[in-house]
Amino acid sequence: MSAPRLLLLGLALLAACDRRRPTEDVAYARRMQEAIPKIEQATGLKFKTTPRLELRSREQVRDFLVGKFNESTPAEQLRGEEMAYKLFGLIPDTMDLRGFLLELLTEQIIGYYDPATKVLYVVEGAPRDLADITVTHELIHALQDQYIDLDSIQKSSADSDRQVAAQAVLEGQATFEQMTIMLGGDFAARIPGGWDRVRETIRESQTAMPVLSSAPMAIQESLLFPYLSGAEFVRRYKMRKPSGSPLDELPVSTEQVLSDQAYFGDERDQPTRVRLPGTAGNGGHEQTMGEFGTRLLLYQHLKDHTVATGAARGWDGDRYRVFRAGPGRGIAWVTVWDSSVEAAQFVDAMGQAVSRRYRTGEPRSGSGGARTYSGTARTVAITPRELSGRNVVLYVDVPRGASTSALNLDQVQLDP
Repeated sequence: MSAPRLLLLGLALLAACDRRRPTEDVAYARRMQEAIPKIEQATGLKFKTTPRLELRSREQVRDFLVGKFNESTPAEQLRGEEMAYKLFGLIPDTMDLRGFLLELLTEQIIGYYDPATKVLYVVEGAPRDLADITVTHELIHALQDQYIDLDSIQKSSADSDRQVAAQAVLEGQATFEQMTIMLGGDFAARIPGGWDRVRETIRESQTAMPVLSSAPMAIQESLLFPYLSGAEFVRRYKMRKPSGSPLDELPVSTEQVLSDQAYFGDERDQPTRVRLPGTAGNGGHEQTMGEFGTRLLLYQHLKDHTVATGAARGWDGDRYRVFRAGPGRGIAWVTVWDSSVEAAQFVDAMGQAVSRRYRTGEPRSGSGGARTYSGTARTVAITPRELSGRNVVLYVDVPRGASTSALNLDQVQLDP
């Protein structure tokens, strides 16, 4: 899903320090020098310069992470993301997202490449096996930064789905190549269960962390997506374009990460940009869900992977906005679909999700297939339409008694 940008800081953040133990410095430097030629061979890219490596104490880690956290995601934006996730029913209404994410990000601290300083930081006294893995992983990020601007990608905020797609390549390449170096080429073919077992191993290693394992499903899956689906994307890329680099042509949507046809087809499926009328002022918030986010939302409420995946397939663009609605907050979400059949499939699945979430009765039907669901506390209107020759669906969720006419579809602009 289009996770909040702060989630994209990753699972393996690390820290820095001015106090050094010379012998540990030398050991890490040796490991780095041993890893560099292996990374170059695996990725097909050469380091233009050797990255700096510095040690930091564990006590300095939280200050470092809090600073990066605040820089990456301003408090106002995080509040908006929290509201959106709660309105979509992806996290509990009582959850303090900022506090939880800070706890999550400081749970496992081994290493981190900072594109702002161009330094690979490693925690003093970290277990050698974990440190070796982390150094290799973060060195791959350092290499990536010598070919594309990682700092600008991390700070991008206009389209979270596009950012998640780029992050999937960055984390996916680091994960896949790290495993290639550790286990040898074509490692998945030699493991019983193949790539499915590899995915499960990655998932198990991450969810073994207590804080992450206690996270709501949406946060867990949003964090794991760049590593799992990203590594799978890089594997497919290398099979199809063995002499190329995914850094040269980053996917621009999670649809392209998930779908071979969308990315590797004769004509790449570019997402439609949705422009909502007006602005997200007065405490509002605006962002994009993407195919992965849409799939995750449907699964959250239906608990059926086949239905969620099928109903999200055919996604071609979206935009949502949080706004003030009567006594509370509402959310309006415009999605674009490849065909009327896929739009109808989404309407049906989303209607089931709303009915289960709010325990509504049968919806009230309107013209053109519109449906209105009334619960004890919320009202949801789902309206399929044709707009500029495209199939769109407007989803509006507001407190009961507030108007569902929060957004005029005729004023929505679609840019191919």
